[in-house]
Amino acid sequence: MPFLDTPTPNRPLKNKVAYRFDYPEVFVLIMTVVFLAWHFDFRATAMALVVVVVLPSLLILIYNYRRQASFWTSNIVIILLSSVIGSIQFCAVISISLIALIILRIILSGRENRFKLIIIAIAAIIIFYYVSVTLNGTGVDCKEGWLSPLVLLASMVVILWQFRHIYQGYIDYEVRANQATGRSTTMVSVINKLTRFIPPQIWEPIVQSDVPVAVSNKRAKLTIMFSDIVGFTELSDSLSSDNLADILNTYMHCMTMIANKHGAVLDKFIGDGMVCFFGEPNSQGARQDALDCIAMAIDMRREMRTLRQKWRLMGFEGLYIRMGITTGYCHVGNFGSKNRLSYTLIGKEANLAARLESSAGKDEILISESTYDYICHNYECQHAGAFQLKGFDSKVHAWRVFDPDIDKVHLSKWVDYTLPGFNLHLNFKDMDYNDYQDIRTRLNFALERIEQEKEKAVTDNVAEDKHNDINRH
Repeated sequence: MPFLDTPTPNRPLKNKVAYRFDYPEVFVLIMTVVFLAWHFDFRATAMALVVVVVLPSLLILIYNYRRQASFWTSNIVIILLSSVIGSIQFCAVISISLIALIILRIILSGRENRFKLIIIAIAAIIIFYYVSVTLNGTGVDCKEGWLSPLVLLASMVVILWQFRHIYQGYIDYEVRANQATGRSTTMVSVINKLTRFIPPQIWEPIVQSDVPVAVSNKRAKLTIMFSDIVGFTELSDSLSSDNLADILNTYMHCMTMIANKHGAVLDKFIGDGMVCFFGEPNSQGARQDALDCIAMAIDMRREMRTLRQKWRLMGFEGLYIRMGITTGYCHVGNFGSKNRLSYTLIGKEANLAARLESSAGKDEILISESTYDYICHNYECQHAGAFQLKGFDSKVHAWRVFDPDIDKVHLSKWVDYTLPGFNLHLNFKDMDYNDYQDIRTRLNFALERIEQEKEKAVTDNVAEDKHNDINRH
């Protein structure tokens, strides 16, 4: 709960807080000076104290009704309390009661104002003490039988009343804090779910800086990749929807992890295909963006080999990836309406990447000339020919991208070879040193079986030839 002297703007207060009076000490002040004047038979000095205290107190009652506590009002209340303490020359019980009210008011004040109020209270007590000594002489008689207990009781009531409101405010604050925590937890949970539909490069700046989101886009040089699964359409006709969904989700998960690792913006999924690009919103330079995109595409192709091996064991054959990549200027940003936006790209280069992808063969990465110029010094490429692509008047030259170590077989990290009845898939990158001996044993066993099957096939062929000769004779 905020201190009463430091209200928080921009947060509406409840009616019970806005309409309550925050200075009950004023009632104790008025009661004390009135009974003191009665006790001293309404002498001139006692009446002067009544005027000095009661008039400001009434103004506080009128002014602060329906208003929150403030530093200046607290300052006046403390001066009035101190003036009474000084005027009665520190009569024990009454002074202790009023000092307790001063301490309470200082505690309820803002932390930055407490030292000021302490100095003001001490100064006011000293000043009015010397005024009282000057006017009345030393030794004010206030050892009455009922006035001191009455002031003490009234002070205790005020302290308990303030404590009750502080405690109630704390309970209300705790309830609001728990509600806010619950809302925050819910919002975080919802945001975590929604971020799965949006690339992290897009939502992270919005969350971190709380920037406004509007329909806006700009022209930027991007490296764009389109990919899909070759043979997926044919396979979908023969598979159940559950198996089809499992294959597609596994593929999308693995490819998304690779895209995130390389810092690509995953624009969208299109059936069994996906669109990624580099260059916005965090560009590393056109050449580095192109290199990162090629590295990502090669990792995706390698991952697809691993997935293909797993799917073969499950009985799903013939799934390959193909990709088309180009580099050029596109418009990228928020497209749509005020109610629905999509961060995507449009332009001729995006169409070119899509056309190259549809022209690529199994496990091929086709790149345009613009991308080839950036990456040709880092990756082994082969001219694939000039293609007449839909939507382009002139033929488009394209290059195939090979694995970086394809021309160094002894250093290659991948071995993938398939024949009818034979499938060899080695991924040295993921092999553990302790598994080499086991792999060697299994390969030797496979070689022995191959020799046995070969000898058996030769024997069967010889027997079949003899049988055929006998039948001919």
